Amino acid sequence: MTDAPPDRLSNDPRSPHYNEAAMNRGIGIRFNGNERRDVEEYCVSEGWIRVAAGRALDRRGQPLTVKLRGTVEPYFHLEA
Repeated sequence: MTDAPPDRLSNDPRSPHYNEAAMNRGIGIRFNGNERRDVEEYCVSEGWIRVAAGRALDRRGQPLTVKLRGTVEPYFHLEA
């Protein structure tokens, strides 16, 4: 694993962008200069994050998400 977080990452194991090694290492997200702890998925190159839209669930029981656009800065919490 590299010292830089992946360009795109999801916390849903069913997603093709899920990376267990990165998730175990601990990812933090700074979005538009503010620390966010509710990020479901992010993409640095496209400049967006997905966050849960309140407590609403879809028909499969997964949280509904909203895509927010802005500056995304991921970082690792723990050292390798």
